[in-house]
Formats: sequence, C-alpha cells, structure tokens
Amino acid sequence: MIVLAAAVALLGSLFFALGAALQQFEAARAGESRLRFLLRRPRWLLGGVSVLTGGALHIVALSLGPLTVVQPMGVASLLFALPIAAALHGRRPARAELVAASVVAAGLIGLVLLVPAPTGAPTLTGPGGAAMLAGAALAALTCFAVARRAAPALGTALLAVGAGVMYGATATITRVLVDRVVVHGSGWDPWLLAALPLPALAALMLLQRAYATPSRDPEAGGYFPVAFATLQVTDPLTAVTFGVLLLGEPLPVNTLAAVAAAVLAGAGTVALARTTPLSRAAAPS
Repeated sequence: MIVLAAAVALLGSLFFALGAALQQFEAARAGESRLRFLLRRPRWLLGGVSVLTGGALHIVALSLGPLTVVQPMGVASLLFALPIAAALHGRRPARAELVAASVVAAGLIGLVLLVPAPTGAPTLTGPGGAAMLAGAALAALTCFAVARRAAPALGTALLAVGAGVMYGATATITRVLVDRVVVHGSGWDPWLLAALPLPALAALMLLQRAYATPSRDPEAGGYFPVAFATLQVTDPLTAVTFGVLLLGEPLPVNTLAAVAAAVLAGAGTVALARTTPLSRAAAPS
C-alpha cells in the first residue's frame, strides 16, 4: 500500500503541475489576470480541473499511506512544472533552473519530514479564525502593495507569497472542517464553511496576477518558475505556522533542522529567480 500511495501522490503532483502550467500559460499569453476574463478561456479552465484532480489524488494517497511518504511526493510538482511550462512556451528549461528547483525541493522535503503528525483533533475558535483571516489578509495586501512598485521578478515572488499565505489559511480551515465531518462526524461548521471561499478566492486572484506578470523576453512567457516555487515554499510554511499558533499542533522536534530546511528552500527560490532566463532578460546589460 505504501508503494501505491507514493505512486498516487506522484501522479497527483503531475496533475497539479500541469494545471498550474496551463493556467500560467493562459494568463501570461493574454497578459490578463482578472478571473472574469480567464474563466472564458478553455485552457485555463482545463488547468483548474487538473489542479483539482491533483488535489483529489493527494487526498486519496493520504488514505493509502503515511504522511511521511505522501508529502515528499507532493514536492515533485515543482520539478514537473518547470519542463511542462517551458514546453508550453516553446523553450527548454535551463540547467540552472532545474538545479535551483531541486534545491527548493530538497528543502521542502526536509521540512515536511520534520513536521510531526498532529496528535489531537484540531479546533478553531471564532476569534482565532477571525484573527487568522485578518492577519493573512494584511500580509497579502502588503505583498500586493509592495509588488506593484517592485521589479518584475521580485513583484512576482511577492504576489506568490501573498497567495501562499492565503492558501495556508485555506488549508487550515479545510483541515478543521475535514476533521469535524470525516473523522469525528460532528457536522459542518457554518461559519467555517462561509469563511472558506474568501482566502481561497483571494489566493487564486493573487496567483493569477503573478502568473500574468510580463517580462522583456516574450518567448520566455512570464515568471512562472519564480511564482510556483515561491508558492510551494510559502503555502506549507504558513499552514504549519497557523497549525502551531491556532490548532495546538506541535512544533518540529528538531527546530534548528526545520529552520535550516526552510532556509534551503528559500535560498533555492532566490537562486531560481536569479537563474531563470526571464530575470536575465530583464537585467540591464
């Protein structure tokens, strides 16, 4: 069953990477990030279906095997996404891009393996949930405001950070809802259900804006490697932070190693931003 869980998780990563690459391709080609425009583009919708399929396969994998096997397989989406996105834009990924992405993946794998499994039922109070959403919204708005005045690569990363924070809040609410309904059968929480679409929609809008950021090299097709890698780092870090602060989940036993893994992932993201051909195209000669 462990081998099957790993295979299903890997397939889910492939679907997630394909969906992200398709959505970025459409947003970058059109230079448009507004959802009312993107929702009319079939390829963007197909990307959304692919992302949802990847998420569903990840849940199936978790039902088949332990978290320590499934989560590292999810990190592979970054390594799948880069060549898929490059192929869509008619180029080959640079070796430096793949090396930097591998560094990000190594840091993320280390991080997810060091985060201990939850020991109890997660509970989220009304004030705690409101504080989480307010804090996430403030962080996302700050990233959005700074990104508007930043260089394209940095602005893309900041938008992806904002999206990752909002997705982290979405994951926290989802985790509480799933535990209540599936594990304990205690029924839906109306206020959690009402709140769930807010951070998810905000994250989607910020991410599409990051995908649509133009570059000086039209053949490169945007800053997808920077956006996707930053999202992959920010989302789990935010979810872990909210889990510790609000859900009573334990900190990693080896905090120093967890910090080192997070720093490694962050350093790989910075290297990815510096090595992508988009950054070189935008740099002064």
